Amino acid sequence: MSENHPPLRSFGRLKSRPIKPRQAALMETRLPGLRIPAGHVSPQALMPDARETWLEIGFGGGEHMAAQAARHPDVLILGAEPFVNGVASAVRHIDEQALGNVRLHDNDVRELIARIPDASLARVFILFPDPWPKARQQKRRLVQPELVADLARILRPGGRLRFASDVASYVDQALERVLANPAFAWPAERPDDWRMPPFDHVTTRYEEKRLGDCAPVFLDFVRG
Repeated sequence: MSENHPPLRSFGRLKSRPIKPRQAALMETRLPGLRIPAGHVSPQALMPDARETWLEIGFGGGEHMAAQAARHPDVLILGAEPFVNGVASAVRHIDEQALGNVRLHDNDVRELIARIPDASLARVFILFPDPWPKARQQKRRLVQPELVADLARILRPGGRLRFASDVASYVDQALERVLANPAFAWPAERPDDWRMPPFDHVTTRYEEKRLGDCAPVFLDFVRG
């Protein structure tokens, strides 16, 4: 394989059903102004008075991202999602709630991470990512050693990474891969620390569908 071969895509189809007319109109009028500009990402330029910067990887329909943005108006939240229908839904949430602290990257998050400065994020969320459940597909899972290393670079000391999934093999794999990087610690002490939703978690409609093979598991890691 060539050293210049692009990384495997960690997401499936980019669009499923037709976008509703109102959402399509918002994609035309609002999305351009919400996109994170090309080039070096400067959180200060995007939101000069932000207390912190967070990143949600694969925000789905944007419910969790929008709810967190509404709860924390002093936090800049960057969201990455390549799925067109999900982006359209997120833009609708942002517009309806008049959120001014969310910026979007409607493409592969790895392109965005490469442009984020070292130690500039306080939190990263990876919630119910595409599980790629078949053994031959698992190389496409998002949480790979390379991504973990990238997250260690962009998270500041004391920053937090939250991974959640309802697919047992992915939970085990994510736990192993994150802890294989010495930059991360997992401070859980008892089963409820991963079995119970964290106090600040926002449950989404997707999570409630329980499409996986186990109850949702929440892994909260700390950047050393």
